Order: sequence, then C-alpha cells, then structure tokens
Amino acid sequence: MTATAVKSAEEFATLINSGKTVFVDFWATWCGPCRMISPVFEQFSSQLTDSGAEFYKVDVDELPDVAQEWGIRAMPTFVAFKNGQKTGDLVGANPNGLQSLIVKQLTE
Repeated sequence: MTATAVKSAEEFATLINSGKTVFVDFWATWCGPCRMISPVFEQFSSQLTDSGAEFYKVDVDELPDVAQEWGIRAMPTFVAFKNGQKTGDLVGANPNGLQSLIVKQLTE
C-alpha cells in the first residue's frame, strides 16, 4: 500500500478519527526536501501494511485550511494521529527521525 492523497477537509477529518494510527505527510509540490523524503514515507507505508497504521499525504497548497488547522508552518511535516488527536510530529526531511516517529507511535 502506498500513501494516499487526501482530497478534502472532510475526508481528512474522517481518516484521523478512524481509531487507527494515521501518519500524514504535509508536503508541497514546490518543496525540494519533500520530494527527497517522499520515497522514504512511501517505503514505510508499503513495509508496514500489517501494522494497522495508515499513511496519507496532504498537499498544503490544495488543502490550506487543513494545514492551518494543525499549525503546519514548514514542509515537510509528518504528523501522527489517533482518535482525532495529534500524538506526535516531525518537522523536516529526516529519514531517521521519521522512522523513530513511526516506531514510537506503533509501539505505544
């Protein structure tokens, strides 16, 4: 499974309130670091299909209200959610940091 693009604020709200652990990559098409780390996020998405976690991408230019609601000020920003609550985040294109965020969320 690859990370799925979120197309609306309503869809985003439904996804983060699903009861599952949800990882979201807030990114932009013009963001060089976003393009660099995107394959890493996709790789985790593919490797962790049995974890019960879901992986999504939000283009901040397509859904600026969602990005603003969650205080996204820099791209890329990765946010973990469970039951509609933010449970962790990482700002920047840091593969090791992203792995740590994902592992921590899946083992708590």
